[in-house]
Amino acid sequence: MKENIENTFDVIIIGGGLAGLSAAIRLAQYTKVCLIYKTQKPAGASYWAQGGIAVPISPDDSIESHINDTLNAGAGLCNYESVKFVVENAASQLDWLLKQGVELTHTSDNELHLTKEGGHSAKRIVHANDATGAAIQTCLEKIVESHLNICIYNNYIAIDLITENNICYGIYALNQHNNNIEIFAAKATILATGGASRVYLYSTNPEVASGDGIAMGWRAGAKAANLEFNQFHPTCLYHLQSRTFLLTEALRGEGAKLKLPDGNGFMHNYHELQELAPRDVVARAIDAEMKKHGLDHVCLDISEQSEEFIKSHFPNIYNHCLSIGLDLTKEPIPVVPAAHYTCGGLHTDLQARTNINNLYAVGEAAHTGLHGANRIASNSLLECLVFSEAAAKHILERLKLNNDEFNLPKFAYNQVVLFSLHKNPSNDTALTIAHNWDYLRRTMWDYVGIVRNQNRLIKAMRRIILLQEEIEELFNTVPLSTDLLELRNLIQVSILIIKSAIKRKESRGLHYSLDYPDKLPQALDTYI
Repeated sequence: MKENIENTFDVIIIGGGLAGLSAAIRLAQYTKVCLIYKTQKPAGASYWAQGGIAVPISPDDSIESHINDTLNAGAGLCNYESVKFVVENAASQLDWLLKQGVELTHTSDNELHLTKEGGHSAKRIVHANDATGAAIQTCLEKIVESHLNICIYNNYIAIDLITENNICYGIYALNQHNNNIEIFAAKATILATGGASRVYLYSTNPEVASGDGIAMGWRAGAKAANLEFNQFHPTCLYHLQSRTFLLTEALRGEGAKLKLPDGNGFMHNYHELQELAPRDVVARAIDAEMKKHGLDHVCLDISEQSEEFIKSHFPNIYNHCLSIGLDLTKEPIPVVPAAHYTCGGLHTDLQARTNINNLYAVGEAAHTGLHGANRIASNSLLECLVFSEAAAKHILERLKLNNDEFNLPKFAYNQVVLFSLHKNPSNDTALTIAHNWDYLRRTMWDYVGIVRNQNRLIKAMRRIILLQEEIEELFNTVPLSTDLLELRNLIQVSILIIKSAIKRKESRGLHYSLDYPDKLPQALDTYI
């Protein structure tokens, strides 16, 4: 094998959601960037974000109020400096998006329309009707695709990071076009791979949300934090034809009520803010009512609003529901909680740096300290923007100061040979992967879900460790595939989630334990 690398860049970005795209655009003004997509086009969670971006720009709002709302939702575990950093940069990130050409919803007076979501004390959510993520993603994709300094590699999936002496030199990746293993080398690597909600049976996330960056980073020695805090979105559409479609929190912000199938409301029994309580409270309330009454779902009802209002404010949701026989303007819609957001991740500082040199993490793959024990609505897209800019600034400063020749460790070439020697295909491989994928998700849903206890967590750990042993054997003996690599990463992240949950001897935010129902007096992060 030749010891040269065609795929050498200043910066590699893995992932094409908002965090990855915005980092690429900012960096490409000054340096050469490689952007790696697992699929033909970006297919991450950013596109599906319905709500919007929290920005305190109303005369009736303030930075201090946004900070306090975030801290309150985070149940005492937010990092104050991170929260302050993000909120203070919110307005400038909104300006940046508008300058890129993103079209957001305006009022008849041509002011940005602001809505309110759970946990927020003011209307501060800028949005593009009920399809904000799609509007932003589509706009930024066009910029990236036409930028001369950005090289896009689609249908590649990262296998592992290349590290030596706590320095990251790039990644090994599987070229899904021809199944070859390739090296991508760079002076800086950014993981923008999204979260890991697909470890659960029911999730609002796309299939690609398999925790790749978190798993790869941890295997390489990056520190992970607070992975026990998995946010379950309270209102995922319950329908056989649409298992992952979420109904945005903005519906409740505009007056939608949660009801039992008999028409009775119940949120007044759980929180003074009722439907606008933090997501963890709402998700547990729905879970409790379903268990109490033996229900498969509860209902979300916004039919008291006018038909014109619903169609103009929530056209995407209205049309989607109508396509499967549900009329949002006339009837309650069946909903269930579903895994939605990974609040923990690879631990980073305010420059998005991990503890591995040259390795950065942004977006849902990162733990910045912003979300604490529970993410408040519409802070996640904002976090992507703020920390992608922070990472870009830090990387560009480093590149200016360091123009040394880039030398990849020699062992990297040998590792590619080892990967490529896999090996002996088996007719049972695909069936084994599919069976274990289903088994993993059901185990996580049943034992590590909205309400937990130590006994169930320990049982889940035993079962998933056995899965890991089986999958690692496959990893070392059969040709690599996307399904195998994703399952390997999901299993690794599941183990990290369970370890983190076992370590937390309290109930706080999104982690609710029947064995430890009280909150400890001191809020501490869980590091793995």
